[in-house]
Amino acid sequence: MIDFIGDIHGHADKLEALLLKLGYSKRNGIYSHPERKALFVGDYIDRGPQIRETLEIVKSMVDSGNAIALMGNHEYNAICFHFESPQGGHLRKHSLKNMIQHQATIQQFQNRQSEYEMYLEWFKTLPIFYENEQFRAVHACWDEKSIQYLKENLINGRLNDELIYQSVKEDSLLHQAIETTLKGNELKMPEGLFFTDKDGTKRTEIRIKWWEDPSTMTYKSISIEPFENLPDKQVQIGGINSLNYYPADDKKVFFGHYWLKGEPSLYKDNICCLDYSVAKGGKLVAYRMYDEFPLQRENLLYV
Repeated sequence: MIDFIGDIHGHADKLEALLLKLGYSKRNGIYSHPERKALFVGDYIDRGPQIRETLEIVKSMVDSGNAIALMGNHEYNAICFHFESPQGGHLRKHSLKNMIQHQATIQQFQNRQSEYEMYLEWFKTLPIFYENEQFRAVHACWDEKSIQYLKENLINGRLNDELIYQSVKEDSLLHQAIETTLKGNELKMPEGLFFTDKDGTKRTEIRIKWWEDPSTMTYKSISIEPFENLPDKQVQIGGINSLNYYPADDKKVFFGHYWLKGEPSLYKDNICCLDYSVAKGGKLVAYRMYDEFPLQRENLLYV
């Protein structure tokens, strides 16, 4: 009896409208449901106009036992942006690109340093993945090799300060596992091809459908984002980080991260992405799960 909710990015008004649509009510300042629990797949901050309000809603639901909240790449980035590096500077560089990404969050916590630091500490308590007998949930990608490494090396699926410092070392297995889990698996594009992402950054790697067998896919069909200039030719396996893909007969898996557009739908019977670009004028999406398999399109709800 779980309601999975996609990336919110500081749109508390949409979150409240979705919770009300799902039958949650607010008592003593906390949203709850008499029979169900929410599971948030991460990315509560950055971009939107109501970041503090969003965090207050989500954290109060978690603290009261009415929700589970996972870490998204934006929460991880915020922690690293705040942590000072032993070599000087910060674990996440204060470059123009990174400052612009965090700008909305920083502005909305102006003159509220202690409150912001409280939420940064709370971010460290958020699990990076969740699994039970019926389903799995993660922010971006359930890659079995990466998840297994995190199970063996994190503390109840969570980061502490020591692990955070280790995670930014680009040649470490921890860094690779965090990158894959929170940001997705990527494939290097053919020589000479690139695209410009939503932040104006030139990229030569595409985010791929990690539930598809790459040996049977083309560059155009394996890309999550529908770029017109991608060639409709067989993927070169050497350009992919991992050949693992999520089996069609495995547990249901829920995630966000990918800025999808249009009418919410399901990729496969056990694959559900919940990020439909609420921060770009899109929809805030939930999946209302019972005990069904396969997943059902009519259980996708949104505002």
